[in-house]
Amino acid sequence: MTTDTTTSEIELTIGAPAHGGHFVARHEGRVVFVRHALPGERVRARLTDAADGASFWRADVTEVLEAAPGRVEHFWPEADALRAASRGRLPVGGAEFGHIDLATQRGLKADIFAEQLLRLAKVDRTITVEPALEERADGLHWRTRASFSVAPGGRLAMHAHRSEELIPVQRMPLAVEAVNDLQLWDVDFSGVSRVEVAVPTTGAPLVLLIPAEGAHPKALGRIASALPSGISIASWDPESSTLNRLRGRTWVSESAAGHDYRVTGAGFWQIHRSAPRTLVEAVLDGLQIQPGEQVADLYAGAGLFTAPLADAAGETGRVLSVEASPAASRDARKNLFAAPQVEILQGRVDKALAAYEGRLDVVLLDPPRVGAGKDVVGQINAAAPRAVGYVSCDPASFARDLSYFQDLGWKLDSLRVFDLYPHTHHMESFAVLTRAEQPAG
Repeated sequence: MTTDTTTSEIELTIGAPAHGGHFVARHEGRVVFVRHALPGERVRARLTDAADGASFWRADVTEVLEAAPGRVEHFWPEADALRAASRGRLPVGGAEFGHIDLATQRGLKADIFAEQLLRLAKVDRTITVEPALEERADGLHWRTRASFSVAPGGRLAMHAHRSEELIPVQRMPLAVEAVNDLQLWDVDFSGVSRVEVAVPTTGAPLVLLIPAEGAHPKALGRIASALPSGISIASWDPESSTLNRLRGRTWVSESAAGHDYRVTGAGFWQIHRSAPRTLVEAVLDGLQIQPGEQVADLYAGAGLFTAPLADAAGETGRVLSVEASPAASRDARKNLFAAPQVEILQGRVDKALAAYEGRLDVVLLDPPRVGAGKDVVGQINAAAPRAVGYVSCDPASFARDLSYFQDLGWKLDSLRVFDLYPHTHHMESFAVLTRAEQPAG
């Protein structure tokens, strides 16, 4: 039996924040994960996932009965849970902390990160969450990448959290102004299921069109002709990884820390406008690469970290760049063609490490959200570097991997946490690990 979540509302007192953008409350002994709340608040919340036999429920705040310090008016009407509830609608996802002032957001993120470290890695550490370099006081207009769905009728829309419901949008306040200036909301995207936008630091923006199933072949040409001049347009099939140029280039040009990068199509690049510089400076400061050292850059993408690591190691050193994505690896070859000390391997990290026979003085890894995992951690340990740098976008997977390193005799030497995703629950971290005096066990 399942509770009717379309009409069920309950009153809750909100407790601590939880990883994932939720806050913990209890109702008749059952844990309820609540979004759009703050610790200490008394709220009315609509159940969104409440199976009777479930170990926990989910809910969205619809009314604040007693507000906590730090609550502010949401900057984005479409993402405002209270406004949406008053109209019988769901809020847009992607700005779930927009009802909280930035200082309080960063305090909550620090608490969440510290809790994950303590629970998963048994490390008790006070965390400070730093803003990105050159961050705006309001935390807006930082996204250089934006993804939209297409609603019936062809207009851009975004999903509600954990829902198939599409909410039309006319502006994206978290995006850099250049995204909004494209005025894509005025274009009929019928025949396309999703639209990806990338606005680089230099050069033309790129709009990727993901065709809808069964769309007429001429639909893409019609849409391309309706888009502003001066931008690049391509179609992208995620299933086959096929990228077709419709106008301009199929890649964008990025610049960071004194280097220029080509990033193809849907290739990964840090989305905060200041994230590349923020992270590169943190990595170089933390690892202190010396001339002549041999370094591995794992999950290297288009080479954001590889290029400055190669500068630091110099021509007497060596940098091994490993990336699974063929497109990103091709970009890395173009971006680093002038650095003879760089060796680029396209393939899985575990296979690359298994085949590598040289020494490694330093290993840097920037894995996807799921983390590196126990096997890769074991391979890094076997290489016996003097230091490991770990860039992470998920505190839970980082803390889990840190526990694996600790079991092999490593310790957390330094840790910096950055608010590279203001008004969301996400954060980025960079840690330096070194050998403990005595290996564990």
